[in-house]
Amino acid sequence: MTAPTVTGTFGALREQLTDAASAFAGSPDALGAILAGIVDDVDRALGERLEIFPVCHHSPASALAMVRRLRAKQPRVIYLELCEDLQPLLGELRNCRLPVAVQAFASELSGFPADWGPLSVVAPVTEASAEYQAIAYALETPGVELVLVDRSTDHVFQWSPRQDPAAESGDSGPVAQTGEESGLHGDAVGVEIGDLRPRFAELEAYLLHHGKVRHWSEWWDQYVEGPLADADYDTYRQVMVLIGSLFRRLRLTATDRLDRDEDRERYMWTRMRQHLAASGVDPSECLYVCGAFHAASRVEQFGLDSVAADFDITPRTATGWRYGLIPSSHSAIEAQFGLAPGSVSIAAATWAKAVSRHRLSPYRLEGQRATATRGRRGRASAAPSPVDGPVSDVLTGFLSAPPALDGLDEAELRGWCVDIVRLARRNGYLASTADAIAVFETSVLLAGLRNRARPTPYDFADAAVTCIEKDVVPGRRDVRRLCEILLGGDRVGQVGYDALPPLARDVLDRLQPLGLALEKRSVQRALLDLTGHPELAPCSDLLWILRHLLPPAAVRPIMGERRLGHRSIQESWDLALGHHQRALIELGYEGVTVEQVLEQRLRRSVRGPDATAAGALAAVEDAIRLLGSPRLVDELGARAVDLLAAERTVDGAPDVLRRIRRLLAHYRATAPSLPAWCEAFVTTGYAHYCTLLPTAVTAEETEVRQVAAMLGFLFSMEGLALSLGCDRHQLELAVAQSHPTAPAKVALLWAGQHQLGLLPLVELRVRCAELLANPLVVPAFPQYLAGLVHALEPVPGLAPFVVETMSTAFAQLPDPVLLPWLPTLITTLRDQGPELVPLLVREAGRIFPGALPELDSWVPPWLAPPAPTGAVTAAAPQRLVGALLAAHPETAEAVNALLTQRGRGAAM
Repeated sequence: MTAPTVTGTFGALREQLTDAASAFAGSPDALGAILAGIVDDVDRALGERLEIFPVCHHSPASALAMVRRLRAKQPRVIYLELCEDLQPLLGELRNCRLPVAVQAFASELSGFPADWGPLSVVAPVTEASAEYQAIAYALETPGVELVLVDRSTDHVFQWSPRQDPAAESGDSGPVAQTGEESGLHGDAVGVEIGDLRPRFAELEAYLLHHGKVRHWSEWWDQYVEGPLADADYDTYRQVMVLIGSLFRRLRLTATDRLDRDEDRERYMWTRMRQHLAASGVDPSECLYVCGAFHAASRVEQFGLDSVAADFDITPRTATGWRYGLIPSSHSAIEAQFGLAPGSVSIAAATWAKAVSRHRLSPYRLEGQRATATRGRRGRASAAPSPVDGPVSDVLTGFLSAPPALDGLDEAELRGWCVDIVRLARRNGYLASTADAIAVFETSVLLAGLRNRARPTPYDFADAAVTCIEKDVVPGRRDVRRLCEILLGGDRVGQVGYDALPPLARDVLDRLQPLGLALEKRSVQRALLDLTGHPELAPCSDLLWILRHLLPPAAVRPIMGERRLGHRSIQESWDLALGHHQRALIELGYEGVTVEQVLEQRLRRSVRGPDATAAGALAAVEDAIRLLGSPRLVDELGARAVDLLAAERTVDGAPDVLRRIRRLLAHYRATAPSLPAWCEAFVTTGYAHYCTLLPTAVTAEETEVRQVAAMLGFLFSMEGLALSLGCDRHQLELAVAQSHPTAPAKVALLWAGQHQLGLLPLVELRVRCAELLANPLVVPAFPQYLAGLVHALEPVPGLAPFVVETMSTAFAQLPDPVLLPWLPTLITTLRDQGPELVPLLVREAGRIFPGALPELDSWVPPWLAPPAPTGAVTAAAPQRLVGALLAAHPETAEAVNALLTQRGRGAAM
């Protein structure tokens, strides 16, 4: 193969790299083509009429170069690689404390799979980033226009693979996040400018191994950040394009991600051409800020002189996007974009030190809350930069020259060592001055072993862990975390009041009577005396709604409760709204007030594909407790009736029974009559469970507790259902058609037959005695007894008989059967029937003697001789009442006829 002709600005460098490839590989074919192509990409990018500024996200070197270039060039138009529909939000950054994230959020989807929702896209912004400097310059300089040219957030998901919406090119998707601050972005897709990381795993592993570093962030800090921090603009620009081209060309095969990257580049060049044609601005007065990966683009639309047709931009879907700012943190950025822990904090510290050393005046949005450090004020220089003239080859000299040796800053390292020992002692470590000296010497030693002229923060952290870390961590923080705190900490941003959505501002305004600084991130205690200060009642109502909508730790009640028909007269709350500001902001994407959001969520919960009757009744309770809207309650109740009628299983029967009992008790205590939906729910449930009973008692997947709940609904609601027009024969037929085989369900059916009068108590006692007398059935008798315990739900009057049967079983069952069953009985009662235990205990306390001396002479009532005729014992008054009604049924029948007649008249 013939060597290429030495032409262009970088011809000499191209020839050197080609010759090196030939000497190294024996042939210039593959490696030579890659190296020569990299030089061609640099030549092409720097020769473009529209100046391209390559950046790496959260890179202090990029931010420093951006400040210098903006001071020198003073561009009139800045094209920025960021989703174009986020532009209206950038002005709100002046009301925030960085870091924050610009967010686009959509909960109601159109054109996307329903299981993707809700969709969320975030673009984090820190002060030590080139894009923030460009944004601040454009917004604070009169006559400068900022144009976002990347595809919209809607296109982010349009171009995502249907099986993985987070696999977005150049954007890291959701990752497993640990810790409170690392989860500030939630599961949002992150949009990152300048994602400079090799997508060739073997190359990254090679660089990390030979660079003697553990993580890509550490490699980048040592070999790119350090050399470029003090480099001139020409050197910075050429090196960044070179790195971007290298990583781009090492993608040996075309992938979906590479296709999306190239579509983004076509999109951005199309938008820039359209803006230049519409505005008539001279390209020499413009600056295009993009990731170094995209600066080395080879798409046909690259450059203003390209003759390729504009990229066909598809329209957005009908999805309604909402936009806002959410707080971010260094750890959230690191977790979402796969950076090393502490790398963003180290970058912030490096930025502050470089600004002070170079006496630069970085750009800052007017009125923005200041961070820890500021650069010295300097005068903006309008002197022309060398890049305004012909491009010269400084890359050859930079690559061939040895790295500049930066001597050891003993004062800085000594300060780190002293401070880390102080922090360690404060956190429980037994550190001393000797440890500070050891950390100092070990840092220098590690830097020498890793071929570094001076220790980096990563070397210092490794040395601190080696010298101070012991076998156990005495406190909440280990030494590496203490090093992160020392070198800058996990700075957490905050969105200012003026930048909050209307809902969040409304919440803070309505909670002002509490007299608390709710914007603080600390937990604050609110005490509400609703009797002495009735004006705080609206605050209490709002807090209970927020308790329902926000994470549990954001609004936590310490004293007081809000249930049906009950309101506390005193309440105590722990409030952490400032710490959970993101959750409060995202509520603002769903509505204007929290009441509206709660109403919408309740409606969605009963209209979803997985909605159940029990869930609808829970929504009814929440609407009564928190909103007090009869219209909404009636709507949710009617939906509960429809859901109950449509259910084909009885999985939710226990929850349905518990909730409808509570609601009926509430209405009977507070309303003159039951609402129409309650009556419809009772009649529908009566017919529904009568229909499902024969099938449910024989189905293996149906639990005993669910069958007990069905019978409990039928028997406890029987009087109301009959008064509303239901037929008792339907229940009798359902019980007659039920033929269970499981022992527990058989015992449940016996209880139902007893309640219907089909099985007298005497016969029931005989059946249980026969079971205990049969050796083949004795091992299964505990299951019968478990069914009788569950029978207390539908037939609470069987409590004396259950205590009798349980006592008999304890007395007669052999130990090999009884002892293994006792733990099962206890766990079953605790998990499935905790409300039945007080009933059993109360009945046992009534039957058994109250003092130990009485136990020797005590005779169980079921073993006592029958009482004389006419004597009434305290043990069985209900038996005499039942016998009296059975002997004279005329009165009961007359009352039943009267109630039935009234119920039919009310229905008409």
